[in-house]
Amino acid sequence: KWFTAGVGLRLDAFPCDERVCLTIGERVEVNDYVHIGAVESVTIGNDVLIASKVFISDHNHGTYSGQGAHSDPSVPPAERPLAAAPVVIEDRVWLGEFVCVLPGVKIGAGSVIGAHSVVSRDIPANCIAVGSPARVVKQYCPISRRWVPARKLGDGA
Repeated sequence: KWFTAGVGLRLDAFPCDERVCLTIGERVEVNDYVHIGAVESVTIGNDVLIASKVFISDHNHGTYSGQGAHSDPSVPPAERPLAAAPVVIEDRVWLGEFVCVLPGVKIGAGSVIGAHSVVSRDIPANCIAVGSPARVVKQYCPISRRWVPARKLGDGA
């Protein structure tokens, strides 16, 4: 309900089986030239704002880290087996311009991801994260009702 999208929105949903692999909540606003790719699971909560030129994907063409066999660079990228991990963007998240959200990431409710950030690991709820890779720089304090530096809350993430 109440979904809005700018020009050039690209939604790729290629489930490996018959299940739903892309879920978008209510009152989600997606701006121009956003690309969302899902083969396993991308879930976007309610009241999410996605700025222009954002990329969200739950998969890669190949495996480049972790345990097991890595992808052979002599194989063309399009022919490498897909590696996937679910992406969850919880309620009231704001993704700034040119943000990239990588496979296996959860962004907690109420968080803000700054422009040009690459989210490669989980971001807790009610945080501001920036950079490449994105790191938490502020967290909302419900007592003072202010965004405070993360280190002041003992997190320092």
